[in-house]
Amino acid sequence: MNQDALKKAAAQAALEEIRALAPNAIIGVGTGSTVNYFIDALAHSALPLRGAVSSSEASSRRLAAHGIALISLDDIETLPAYIDGADEIDPGFNMIKGGGGALTREKIVAAVAQRFICIGDASKKVSVLGRFPLPVEVIPMARAQVAREIARLTGGIPRWREGFVTDNGNHILDIHGLAIPNPAALETELNQITGVVTNGLFARRGADVLLLAAPSGVERSERG
Repeated sequence: MNQDALKKAAAQAALEEIRALAPNAIIGVGTGSTVNYFIDALAHSALPLRGAVSSSEASSRRLAAHGIALISLDDIETLPAYIDGADEIDPGFNMIKGGGGALTREKIVAAVAQRFICIGDASKKVSVLGRFPLPVEVIPMARAQVAREIARLTGGIPRWREGFVTDNGNHILDIHGLAIPNPAALETELNQITGVVTNGLFARRGADVLLLAAPSGVERSERG
């Protein structure tokens, strides 16, 4: 199976996870290539959902194109499930996200979800986070100062993602050369740097369920 086939398999497995939700439920939907397959599968599933809260403009456009209602996060208090991918996942269900640049809105939607269902292929699982460069969303005027502070704090190498602007109008620094044995601690430290909006470590709010596709099938694992 190629990577696209694996992503489709994980997306299909996520449909089964939400099939038991009550009619007219609202779900959270993330961003990225694997999530795109989920949105497409959701549109053809006939599941009786009320709609979705989207984590990016790109996902909103895809949902709307399929006729799936978009719900504002301001109009709800909680979501039964949030479905999204990840760039890396460690054995503790901590993740690096933000390769597509939607990390802030993804983190906001995940924060109100009762269950975070992470979908992807098995290559995303690593023993220690950091091989994938860690994205950090920053206020544009603070970019250089934040880069210097991150380099001092972590020893990593910040690189500006030139030509890219987030849906929030901000910049992304991708931090290379990290090994992250304590993701929750680093997540907090980075967020304390003035000028940082948030970073791509999802440890304080990690995944609850992993659906990782391999040629042998989709492996399901649950936190705890």
